[in-house]
Amino acid sequence: MNRIEFDYAKVLNFVTEKEIDVQRQKAVLSLEGVMKGTCKGNDFLGWLTLPSQISDDELRKINDCVRNLKSRAEVIVVIGIGGSYLGAKAVIEAMSGSFDCCKQVVFAGHNLSEDYLYELQRYLADKSFGLCVISKSGTTTEPAIAFRLLKEMLEKQVGQEEARKRVVAITDEKKGALRALADREGYATFVIPDNVGGRFSVLTPVGLLPIAMAGFDIEALVKGAGDMQNFALGEGRKIAMDYASVRNALYEKGYTTEITVNYNPKLHFVGEWWKQLFGESEGKEHKGIFPTSVDFSTDLHSMGQYIQDGRRNLFETVLSIEKTKYEVPIPRDASDLDKLNYLAGKRVDEVNKMAELGTRLAHVDGGVPNMQIRIPELTEYYLGQLFYFYELACGISGGILGVNTFDQPGVEAYKNNMFALLGKPGYK
Repeated sequence: MNRIEFDYAKVLNFVTEKEIDVQRQKAVLSLEGVMKGTCKGNDFLGWLTLPSQISDDELRKINDCVRNLKSRAEVIVVIGIGGSYLGAKAVIEAMSGSFDCCKQVVFAGHNLSEDYLYELQRYLADKSFGLCVISKSGTTTEPAIAFRLLKEMLEKQVGQEEARKRVVAITDEKKGALRALADREGYATFVIPDNVGGRFSVLTPVGLLPIAMAGFDIEALVKGAGDMQNFALGEGRKIAMDYASVRNALYEKGYTTEITVNYNPKLHFVGEWWKQLFGESEGKEHKGIFPTSVDFSTDLHSMGQYIQDGRRNLFETVLSIEKTKYEVPIPRDASDLDKLNYLAGKRVDEVNKMAELGTRLAHVDGGVPNMQIRIPELTEYYLGQLFYFYELACGISGGILGVNTFDQPGVEAYKNNMFALLGKPGYK
């Protein structure tokens, strides 16, 4: 097994192959529109061939910038929201040790919590730090506030001249407030491509620079995505079309909520990234599958009851990691008061795998269709495969649904109200 695999056998009690084939026919047309650039939102298709277009020189420039910044700062604050941070956060959390205490990369600008920003400033007070600010416009409220606060703090700590050397801006090539500031101050800059939307941007400098700052292998990430691009647009194009087709066949039968399930807490933020990718892409015109996620077995002790016996509008897609990084055998205990000696000698992952299989069987028996994405092991390479698989499947699925997968008009509504309430000029 050298690539991720998709298995939908456990949905066939709920939808037939004939019903899936109806959606496959739409998927073929949708993929054709994406590949030919004739689909809705065709100005934002740069992600489609992005992995194969990333040059060694681009990766070298990113790594050179990282080395320079890390030579000046022990902590890098990545400032961004939505697609400007979730992809990087997903990879960093997936690849980091569960108890790593000395983080090289921390995040800001993804919320408006005053307490969070205060505590971040306290955390940074006795540390040398740098900033990586990510924004197409430079005026998005959450990151703009965080950057203003942290930029002032950095300048007070090290002076304006040194501060300029500790800021990297990832922004538009020519326009916007952040581009103007970066040009004025002489910040190191990287470009957000015009034809790649935020939620599809993990393989641009938006994701690659923070991931490299955290010490992870961006070459392997890009290689994995590139191999999946070649496979999913070539001999294996069935894989993304099948996922898009099955989920839409279920949607047509009234299954309106998809739960992405993991059995490894390191995948929590992969679920968060996936929620934005599909939620922001498909939730339009009062249509769309509602994306949510759970962390099992933890959430079996909270959400498990609802999934087993609640409303039958749910289906699950399980992210299953075939091989763990470490092995932990369960010891034998002479007293056996906990009655666990029947597990003695087994690895913890064997128990986890049986919890996964047992849960899938129980949920199917309880009326919850179940799909599975098998990941050989948790590495940068296979995360690259997974990201590209999901992006392509999302592009296809939105086309099946008939929406513009690549815009997000609904996100402006709350901003307009917030600006009016805050008294921003021009808003009522």
